[in-house]
Amino acid sequence: MTSKKQVEMFKKLLRMLAPVVCLLGLTPLGACHDEPEWNNDPFGNFDALWTIMDEHYAFFDYKEVDWQEVRTRYRSKLTSSMTSQELFELCGDMLKELRDGHTNLIAAHDVSRYWIWEQYPVNYDERLIDEHYLNFEYRRASGIKYALLDNNYGYLYYGTFENEIGEGNLDLILSYLSTADGLIIDVRNNGGGFLTNVETLVGRFIEQRIHAGSIQHKTGPGHNDMSEPYDYYFEPTKNHIHYLKPVVVLANRASFSATNNFVSIMKSLPQVTIVGDVTGGGSGLPFTSELPNGWNVRFSSCPIRDAEGFLTEFGVAPDVQVNQTDDDTAKGRDTLLEAAFLLLKNHG
Repeated sequence: MTSKKQVEMFKKLLRMLAPVVCLLGLTPLGACHDEPEWNNDPFGNFDALWTIMDEHYAFFDYKEVDWQEVRTRYRSKLTSSMTSQELFELCGDMLKELRDGHTNLIAAHDVSRYWIWEQYPVNYDERLIDEHYLNFEYRRASGIKYALLDNNYGYLYYGTFENEIGEGNLDLILSYLSTADGLIIDVRNNGGGFLTNVETLVGRFIEQRIHAGSIQHKTGPGHNDMSEPYDYYFEPTKNHIHYLKPVVVLANRASFSATNNFVSIMKSLPQVTIVGDVTGGGSGLPFTSELPNGWNVRFSSCPIRDAEGFLTEFGVAPDVQVNQTDDDTAKGRDTLLEAAFLLLKNHG
């Protein structure tokens, strides 16, 4: 069920992004401007894909990608007799040049991807934490796993921002953890979800309105045709429980998209320390368009900046860089969690 808060934020985003709706051909009539007619063959589908990205993708200059050179290099590999699978692999490889986890070619048989976290240490083992820290004794509400640990630190694991967080559930969670000397919020392996859940969660750790960041949209087909940034703000949740003691957020390379946004905002709060690895990035709101053969392409179109005006497309750096060690794994220890304990102890 969609909450009233989600509806309000979605409407706010729609008002903010109204110009981009026309540019991406997302209106029911699809008649913002005349779209070229692409043939449904390897050349037509390739040209349609390249042009959609050329006109609507947001990060060409930021990533220093020569998209025209990419077109020349990949189009030379096309043949009129190539199979659908061969075309899919070629187009998928071309999209990987953008190094963007939000950019995917989607067909009935497969989805192309560029997931940077597959190239880095995992830095998270759920079984290790459940067995050696939680002793398989924990509570769960709104997709959040939580417990008061033996050292009197609270532990909260949120595995996906796709799970809507109920305000009543958060009250029960934070009430249960209110006596904790510090709180650890673990968002490792959280691949993202709804930005409304980011706002809901952050609202429990602030006492006043904060500048959360800004958002832009494309205003034309040129790579630099971008609007001025629109600022957005988060308010503290009213008439509900807040937690204002020291907080450590644990993140890894698989903390992506909405989680990347959550980490960037939490990092700006004075009582919060980010521990772990650089997040997986993904700071562009994705949109989708269709090719002549029915395949869809998903891509970043609207850049989101942090409160200081920086793009976090390539991730948010932690305050304290920590990787899981083989020695700790063998001993049943989570290196990042142990680092969080030490930070909270020293803070106290």
